[in-house]
Amino acid sequence: MFTTTPNSVDVFVAGGGPAGLATAIAARRHGLSVLVADGALPPIDKACGEGLMPDGVEALHALGITLPEGEAQPFRGIRFISGNKKAEAVFPSGTAYGIRRTTLHRIMVEHAQASGVSLRWQTSVTGLHPEGALLAGDLVRARWVVGADGAQSRVRQWAKLDAHQRRNVRFAFRRHYRIPPWTDFMELHWGERCQLYVTAVGREEICVAMISDRPKLRLEDALAGFPELSARLRGAAYASTERGAITVSRRLRRVYRERTVVVGDASGGVDAITGEGLCLAFRQAALLGECLAADDLARYQAEHRKLIRRPAVMARLMLVLSNHTSLRQRTMRVFESSPRSFAGMLAMHVGAGSTRAYVSNGLALGWQLLKA
Repeated sequence: MFTTTPNSVDVFVAGGGPAGLATAIAARRHGLSVLVADGALPPIDKACGEGLMPDGVEALHALGITLPEGEAQPFRGIRFISGNKKAEAVFPSGTAYGIRRTTLHRIMVEHAQASGVSLRWQTSVTGLHPEGALLAGDLVRARWVVGADGAQSRVRQWAKLDAHQRRNVRFAFRRHYRIPPWTDFMELHWGERCQLYVTAVGREEICVAMISDRPKLRLEDALAGFPELSARLRGAAYASTERGAITVSRRLRRVYRERTVVVGDASGGVDAITGEGLCLAFRQAALLGECLAADDLARYQAEHRKLIRRPAVMARLMLVLSNHTSLRQRTMRVFESSPRSFAGMLAMHVGAGSTRAYVSNGLALGWQLLKA
């Protein structure tokens, strides 16, 4: 039986990004004492598309967090653009939002503080210990240690959880532009071996993020291959510097060992092409909070695999389209001529609808592709 003392907590979370804060909030909702530590100073930024899909908004609400009015820009659907082909669909339910990563982080920090989470910034986690973890060399006694320290997680390495079944790496870069949004859709522009995401994050600002398999490709160089988008951005002032990150698809064999468990990107992940990273992290965090309170990490292991299944399937499908131009163009022709097919794919993407509907839509799309 673990008994907390003034020098101990129920849950120690290494990593104060969205996944770590969400886990801390979820654990507090179950009455556990929580300490979060991170070597950075908030608000913490990350290069990403900054779109929060309806299922991600719902997952955030489940943690008790509502985005304040004026802090985020709503959008109602997704638009694919590939060459001269375009397809779009609205979300079957709910609202999506574009929100600066730093704004989202600030909102989550404030909510964590209000929930009673203890926060230690600019303090590095330096190792694991049989009784908890080492924080700047000092022991923090904890019943559970959670690694929420990202794709290159040291906690995962220390706990010997690095064994994985699949791994793929791509590269992302992001910049903000001061320009009024020209659409209330998030746009995904497909190019040769790269994709550009355009998301409105304010009434006078957009985020442009690029993902590719070329480590030396930068956003400005990539834009040259998208003349329509380049023309829209011509003359727009930068609202941020270009920022880079690595997006890793990884499926771990295990996500916990004894009292140490990983969550978010530290626990594996899917390619950022899906835009589902935050939603997945929030859902994992809510699940982990329940499992920590119930002392049942075996359940977390089993349900973690289920949570990642749909985003992983969507990531593989979208990467196939990314890597095969002729197939992508044939698919875009089908989406243009049959908007219901694209709407069905979007519903699957955000977890709306039944398995039967997914199978039916997939068979119909396959048949249409054979005829295209």
